[in-house]
Parts: sequence; structure tokens; C-alpha cells
Amino acid sequence: MRRKQAEIARDHVAFEAFYRRHVDAVTRFLARRVDDPHTVADLVAEVFMAVLDSAHTYRAGLGTEIAWLYGVARNTLSTERRRVFKQSRLTSRVSGRRSLDTDDLARLEERIDAERHARRIFKAMAYLPEGERAVLELVVIDQLTVTEAAAALGIRPGTAKVRLYRARRTLQGLPFVMEGTPG
Repeated sequence: MRRKQAEIARDHVAFEAFYRRHVDAVTRFLARRVDDPHTVADLVAEVFMAVLDSAHTYRAGLGTEIAWLYGVARNTLSTERRRVFKQSRLTSRVSGRRSLDTDDLARLEERIDAERHARRIFKAMAYLPEGERAVLELVVIDQLTVTEAAAALGIRPGTAKVRLYRARRTLQGLPFVMEGTPG
């Protein structure tokens, strides 16, 4: 599989198939975390650009393609948040957005609206330690297995299990957080 992943960086047909297979999942992942359609569109593009640069790092033995992609997406989102934070200290407005046509904007607004509940859950989880919150997000909201979440975060599966247990235990007193979410 590693060879197949490395292929996507060199073969535009393989990359297009990979992109089509995963673009909806990556878009959903980002729409759960970001409420601006322009930013979601930009981040999706950045994730797949990062995939081209890092396809050689994928290791099938550590998790599925989607777990690896979620790891790339988390890193891309983290980089974007740091960039926006730095820029917001200098300016009051983020610039450099690409224009979206009406259909793109409508689709992204629908996706963002569909992920509204997940964003409320993220806000409720804000007081959890980062490691626990990250595992909980990937397992409960993004529906990865604990092993896949561990791979996406670069930690051991046992560590991920402990963090997931602690996060769920902490949130037990907040029934709306866990209610209606898979896990």
C-alpha cells in the first residue's frame, strides 16, 4: 500500500481517484471544525496539496488511508489556526481568500450547517486536555477506531484507549455531549 500511496504523488490519475475517494470525508472533517465555507474550501485544497508532498510517509500498518488523511487534515487545520492567530494580532481581517461561485458556497454552507451539532460538541469539550479531546474527536465524531485515531495522532493505541476513557468519564455529566453521537 505504501507504494500505491507514493504513486499518487507522481500519477495524476491515481491522485484524482484518491481525491474523489476521500474529498467528501475530508470536507466533512473540516466542516465539523470550521464554520466559514471559504476557509473549509481552502483547507480541503491544502490537505490534498499536503498529501502530494507527504504521500511517501503513509504506512498502511499504522492505520487506514482515512486515519492518515485525518492526521494530515488535523495538522493542516492546526497550522491554519496558528497562522490566523498570528495574523489576527496584526490585522482585524483575514485576507487572501479565493472566490467561490454560488454553487460552491451553497454546498459548503449546507455542509457547515449539517455539522452544526458537532461544532457545539467541540465547544462543550473545550475544557478537556488536548490529548483527550483529540482522541475523543477522532473516535466519537469522526468515527475512527481507537487504533486509527492513535495512528492519526502519532500515539500508541493503549495511550489512545486511556485518553478516550478519561475523556468519556469526564464528560459523563454532560448528557447532550455524548447523546446521539456514535462511539
